[in-house]
Amino acid sequence: MIGRLRGTLIEKQPPELLIEVGGVGYEVQMPMSCFYELPEIGQEAIIYTHFVVREDAQLLYGFNTVRERALFREVIKANGVGPKLGLGILSGMSASQFVSCVEREDISTLVKLPGVGKKTAERLVVEMKDRLKGWGAGDLFTPATDAAPMDSVGAMSSESAEEEAVSALLALGYKPTQASKVVSQVAKPDMTSEALIREALRAMV
Repeated sequence: MIGRLRGTLIEKQPPELLIEVGGVGYEVQMPMSCFYELPEIGQEAIIYTHFVVREDAQLLYGFNTVRERALFREVIKANGVGPKLGLGILSGMSASQFVSCVEREDISTLVKLPGVGKKTAERLVVEMKDRLKGWGAGDLFTPATDAAPMDSVGAMSSESAEEEAVSALLALGYKPTQASKVVSQVAKPDMTSEALIREALRAMV
């Protein structure tokens, strides 16, 4: 089982990254709020992983800390919640928001997440309420610098950034019309794709 990777970031295409370790490139999917914390391409990164083996694929899900991965593993234990849905849930809201929704039994907020219907939201609340006690001490998924501006604008055009943001939202399970609409609503000149994704996810919760 692959539990941790330490290597050089080769590509970042939200929500997926490519990290080279010992000459081997690993494709890893991350919740967007973990993705925001990644270093720049070409720099070293340490990623804690959850390895999923299916009949048709072998998938790696990545996190910046062991506790982030532990919360993801708790989420996917819920009946009807697989890794892809777990990725969408923990991209669509911060850990503190998710824990708060479960504690308050806030079904109406949970159903706004991609792929989460009323029955799934109810199962999350029922199955996770006891397991998540003690998780709310800190916001595991929202970076400490959340309110700070994005570091670099880069050379990507606004149109390309919007296309990349829409693609990331589709990969997380949002519908095409919904993704396009919210990205166009939050888009501002010179925003990076990651900034667009962050604002779009905030707007949908």
